[in-house]
Amino acid sequence: MSEDMSAASCLLTEDQFLCSICLDVFTDPVSTPCGHNFCKACISEHWDVDVQCQCPNCKEVFDRRPELRVNTFISEMAAQFRQSAQQKASSSSSEQHVVKPVEVPCDVCTGTRLKALKSCLVCLESYCETHLEPHLTRAGLKKHQLIDPVENLEDRMCVKHDKQLELFCKTDQVCVCMLCTVSEHKTHDVVPLKEGYEGKKAELGKTDAKIQQMIQKRRLKIQEMNRSVELSKEGADREIADGVQVFTALKESVERSQAELMDTIKEKQRETEEQAEGFIKELEQEVSELKKRSSEVEQLSRSEDQLHFLQSFTSLSAAPPTKNWTEVRVRPPSYERTVRRALIKVQETLSQLFGEVELKRVQQYEVELTLDPDTAHPELILSADGKQVKFSGRTNVQDNPERFDASPSVLAKQSFSSGRFYYEVQVKGKTDWTLGVARESINRKGKITLTPGNGFWTICLSDANKFYACADPEIRLSLKSQPQKVGVFVDYEEGLVSFHDVRSAALIYSFTGCCFKEKLYPCFSTRRNVLFRFGCILGNIKVDPLIITPVDHRVK
Repeated sequence: MSEDMSAASCLLTEDQFLCSICLDVFTDPVSTPCGHNFCKACISEHWDVDVQCQCPNCKEVFDRRPELRVNTFISEMAAQFRQSAQQKASSSSSEQHVVKPVEVPCDVCTGTRLKALKSCLVCLESYCETHLEPHLTRAGLKKHQLIDPVENLEDRMCVKHDKQLELFCKTDQVCVCMLCTVSEHKTHDVVPLKEGYEGKKAELGKTDAKIQQMIQKRRLKIQEMNRSVELSKEGADREIADGVQVFTALKESVERSQAELMDTIKEKQRETEEQAEGFIKELEQEVSELKKRSSEVEQLSRSEDQLHFLQSFTSLSAAPPTKNWTEVRVRPPSYERTVRRALIKVQETLSQLFGEVELKRVQQYEVELTLDPDTAHPELILSADGKQVKFSGRTNVQDNPERFDASPSVLAKQSFSSGRFYYEVQVKGKTDWTLGVARESINRKGKITLTPGNGFWTICLSDANKFYACADPEIRLSLKSQPQKVGVFVDYEEGLVSFHDVRSAALIYSFTGCCFKEKLYPCFSTRRNVLFRFGCILGNIKVDPLIITPVDHRVK
């Protein structure tokens, strides 16, 4: 190519060297009779498909298919332009990104394929920066719809009508072309692709929100399970520590009892030996005296001095005074009661340790309680903080369905319908009280027997020193000492209500196998203190309250 031709090619625009069919630089350019230029292969393939031979640009129809010959001038100009474009692309390759495996490549690039910047829904091709230029500058191509680069552009065409999928059939939930709406989808609810996109995007947003909610719930469940594991580990560590403490104390108690048993047995054996030694010493002394008398008698019997014999006979004829040993025995001591007492002591120690561990275990379920004034019997007075109740005689309160009107009782404000809970009540100084729990639907009017059959699980003290479990029938309880503070523990699912003497850590009584189906309320009942002596009522004394007290978690 001459320098003039090279200079001329530099003055021509890029559009003049692009085939309007393939949108690439001419390859074997040919001219139609109407004066437009195309790649020979492009126009030949176009006329092979089209029934009429017409120009793709101006639409002029030819009576017969023109004979096409390569335009050598335009071919040389296009070759020069192609070389210049390749040099330009090469020099700007540092600015354009070579396509990566996860990116969409340019469909026009030859050799090293650059990253596509846009895809054309009309041409069904993706273009890099260089090959996208015609769509940004040529009037005919500016009308094409450009989108962010995507692969498989052919999937965006209707396989039946070879038209762009630009509508969405809401009836069949598929993308369709314009021709589909006058055939298979004629009566269907069809909307523009954008409207369908926005609708589905909103649905997808709801789906994502639901998924995020599900994720959050599962994360919370994971946290809950991790917390459960932590609580389980804390519980296991606590139980191990308590177990070590119990068995260490039990071991020490057994060793101490064993040592005491050994000392007792040895002491009894020592006493037996000392007794036997004393008896033997006495016997040996008597034997010695008897042998001496025997020697004197033998010597006298050999004497021929008649006078001496007769004078000595009286003193020697009788045996010397001795102890009657017939009933004297050295009996081996019995160790049966000694061993039994030692075992009873170990058993008492074990029972005490078990009580302490059990009390410590249930105390961890402590709950905060306050008394409900709307349920209090008219003769009961509550403290301002709702922690104390005492009997004081008739008060001026209005009746309501929740209030006890005959039984001197009151319920707590708090109720429980699952899990475990524990509280402590000071009963010191009281001679008549009842503690426990009651179900929500109990009868609160008239005379009430506080038994499980009536919805109450309680224990009581009456007549100053008679303890009962208010069962059906009631059970008399034998306690070593009168409690000063009572702990009440409930395991709702287990159906357990247990009562503990806090000071001695002893179990007072347990209701087991209960079936709870309603809310449970802590229940308190008290009457005026009465003084008893020798089975006789001496009169009323100071009124002491029942007091809900906080748990003292210090080691007892």
